[in-house]
Amino acid sequence: MSDQYTNEPLLDMFIFETAQLLEQLEQSILSSEKECCYTLDAINEIFRIMHTIKGSSSMMMFNNISTLAHTIEDLFYYLRESRPEQVDYSYLCDLVLNGVDFIKNELEKIKINKEADGNSTPLIDNLKAFLMVLKQNNNETIVSSETHPLNDEKQQYYISQQKKEIVSYQYSYKAIIFFEDGCEMENIRAYAVIHDLKDITEEVYYIPDDIMESDDSIDVIRRDGFQIYFQSDNDYDHMQEHLIHTAFLKDLELKQIESEEEFKQFIRSKEIKLTDSSVSKFVKNTAMKEKEPGVKEGQATSTGQSIISVSVAKLDKLMDLVGEMVIAEAMVIQNPDLKGLILDNFQKSARQLSKITSEMQDMVMSIRMVPLSATFHKMHRIIRDMNKKLGKEVELEIIGEDTEVDKNIIEHISDPLMHLVRNALDHGIESMEERKQKGKQGNGTITLEAKNAGSDVLVIVKDNGRGLDKDKILKKAKENNLLHKDENEMTDKEIYNLILLPGFSTKDSVTEFSGRGVGMDVVAKNIEMVGGSLVVDSGINKGTTITLKIPLTLAIIDGMTIKVGKSYFTIPTNSIKESFRPMDKDIITDPDGNEMIMVRGQCYPILRLHERYKVKTDIIKFTEGIFIMAQQEEKGLCIFADELIGQQQVVVKSLPDYIVRYKKIKGLGGCTLLGDGSISLILDVTGLIQK
Repeated sequence: MSDQYTNEPLLDMFIFETAQLLEQLEQSILSSEKECCYTLDAINEIFRIMHTIKGSSSMMMFNNISTLAHTIEDLFYYLRESRPEQVDYSYLCDLVLNGVDFIKNELEKIKINKEADGNSTPLIDNLKAFLMVLKQNNNETIVSSETHPLNDEKQQYYISQQKKEIVSYQYSYKAIIFFEDGCEMENIRAYAVIHDLKDITEEVYYIPDDIMESDDSIDVIRRDGFQIYFQSDNDYDHMQEHLIHTAFLKDLELKQIESEEEFKQFIRSKEIKLTDSSVSKFVKNTAMKEKEPGVKEGQATSTGQSIISVSVAKLDKLMDLVGEMVIAEAMVIQNPDLKGLILDNFQKSARQLSKITSEMQDMVMSIRMVPLSATFHKMHRIIRDMNKKLGKEVELEIIGEDTEVDKNIIEHISDPLMHLVRNALDHGIESMEERKQKGKQGNGTITLEAKNAGSDVLVIVKDNGRGLDKDKILKKAKENNLLHKDENEMTDKEIYNLILLPGFSTKDSVTEFSGRGVGMDVVAKNIEMVGGSLVVDSGINKGTTITLKIPLTLAIIDGMTIKVGKSYFTIPTNSIKESFRPMDKDIITDPDGNEMIMVRGQCYPILRLHERYKVKTDIIKFTEGIFIMAQQEEKGLCIFADELIGQQQVVVKSLPDYIVRYKKIKGLGGCTLLGDGSISLILDVTGLIQK
């Protein structure tokens, strides 16, 4: 991109809206491929999306993206207008998806301030060749490249130049465009319309005339609409079709001006013609904010609701401020100076403050919550590509896609989820021949399911493939010295969960997708990083089920604060099963000297926090302290502490870098600040149980 285009908000808007459009485009293509045809609605949607991307990328001077989008737009224009009968839809989907991948890759470069320098020429050549063959197969006359020395783009250029020399503009038009209520940046939208019209005419004039210099033009456009006067040799129907695809269009009034004098009078009295220098001036000087894309066709009616998109960084900052407010509230209400005082008015005010703080916290959290649907639907593309490469026929079933989790959680689980889906298709689902030999009916199926479970969300990846071989897993674990327990004492789930250990792989050969001995352990670590857990279950020829248990949010949690000596620790309440004071007769010691406690016929290991973290305390007898039973899935342990301080919401803070990098203290998930100013370390129950 040229150095003159350095307006970050405009660039952010381009990246955001283009990424959203590409997701819509990809889903439309995958749905069409599944139906083995492109409906007129699908063709119109793809045409509209590529038309929008072409215009916005051209405006931003990303010419490689713009040219590619224009070529795809031309292809779908032909499909829409000619409706050819002989179309290789599978190859067409490959071509367009390759184009989608190219644009996505260019967007990633732009995000990190790299030059968008990808070569789209091979993709464009393939698309043009496909269009040429399509026309030939449907008995349409085309100009052969062998008899014409110019490529298609130059042909169009010289033909248009010749037309301009021979034929003057035939039609004059007046258009008034009203944008959707709440779309914001109407002057930017107006400029995009003008920029797009340059493709079909050079005679364009508009009111207000200061959209490039002043944001005050926004109010004029909202009140009176964006008025455009232009001349073109395209007829009314063509211009109506062109303008109807304007992004955020609410209403369009297009009128053909019969009197040439009316058009000339307007030019004399009003407008400034759009020039290249004004484009540069406009992009440099216009200040903008990110807004929510919502492209619609035709004359849409307004919902009356204004929707905006907010930077995730701003939401993170807002959440931090709410967290600080929660801490400040605790400092006021739990101030040691108030201990023993009876202050009725203060308590009343404190309750009101707590109510407001809680409601504000809930509201901020709800803003950050994002449905898993987008993450789930991305897996359609992965399964489609792998089916083609592996020669399999696997379908994706999605359940509970509306389940919501925190935005930051989404970012942490996307890659692990992608790896699990790839593993399921590559490892788990058999080939069609193998499935038939086993008497299995139908195609392989991978199910993605999400559901709420208290303050957690369960994400389940299930397949109906061959399942896991326990004997093979045990054999591989022995070879790699990964067994730390007698195999005869291991449950089926414990055996299956061996595949989560570093370096474990039962794949005998290395493929593009798996077999390198890495992956599942990384998946487990990524899930644990967000305070989650992962469990594997399986059955021979019945398939494999992997369940991810992840928290709704990472920012603020309900915790139980305990005290050991002069130190404080916080345990997430969703990990606590119960707390109790033990009796001496319940304490046992195993042959290895490990302390255990018997609770209702089941043994649990005991963790002395003062020993683990070298904390000085006078309470070392179990009967003088308190036990907190913590549990994750089917595993648990009893944490020994001096006393319970109480339950409260705590703001999770990251541990200092020196503790993470150099001290490498295990079993800690972060820290928080208590009401009296003390620091409490948040225990990572999953890590402690595994340790």
